[in-house]
Amino acid sequence: MAKTERLDKVLSNMGYGSRKDVKKSIKNGLVKVNGNIVKNNEFKVNPYEDDIIIGGSKVNYREFIYLMMNKPQGLVSSTDDPLTETVIDLLDNRYLAFKPFPVGRLDKDTEGLLLISNDGKLAHELLSPKKGVNKKYYVEVDGTVENEHIFMFNEGLVLNDNYKTLPAKLEIIESNVFSKVYLTIQEGKYHQVKRMFESLSMKVIYLKRVSMGQLLLDDTLSPGEYRELTEEEVLLLRDS
Repeated sequence: MAKTERLDKVLSNMGYGSRKDVKKSIKNGLVKVNGNIVKNNEFKVNPYEDDIIIGGSKVNYREFIYLMMNKPQGLVSSTDDPLTETVIDLLDNRYLAFKPFPVGRLDKDTEGLLLISNDGKLAHELLSPKKGVNKKYYVEVDGTVENEHIFMFNEGLVLNDNYKTLPAKLEIIESNVFSKVYLTIQEGKYHQVKRMFESLSMKVIYLKRVSMGQLLLDDTLSPGEYRELTEEEVLLLRDS
């Protein structure tokens, strides 16, 4: 038997206002369930099957949300920070009711693809090194990246704390005093990409994540913009 929930709880969880606001809407006859006005906020509904309308808008109930953000520089990838703005601060109130969190972290000065969701199981699948999910970055480096470095990244590099990274894939776009490359890793150690190049006496001057698993950053999103994933993109993530 499908689980039922209190009407006011369902509506507040979906971002239609605080529990107090929702109760007021119900009392004022603004909510219909299966075509009937319901004024009892404790009325039990099956949010997946019952037809719920509030203020003329149909409630499309869902348990999880999946957002793709093109993270801008200057924001931290966390749900809360006492000192600076976070990526969650960019979200519309209707998403905050789901208590979303960044799936993994991007450094404060790093841009690019950031998945924001409330699906803890999927987050674990994507972030566990044992799962081997690729994270691809576009990197601009102060230093000359050469073909020999492709082999070195593939063998794994020893960082400044003596940790040896898993094999990584380096693709050279432009090799010069300032080089441009793609780097694909399967881990997410603290400042890992920067530290990998530092181990070769090079400095990362620009870093942007362009893909995670099979999910590609939507290049129509400007830094700070976000959108919901399509059903196809969610499936791609699950298959990553």
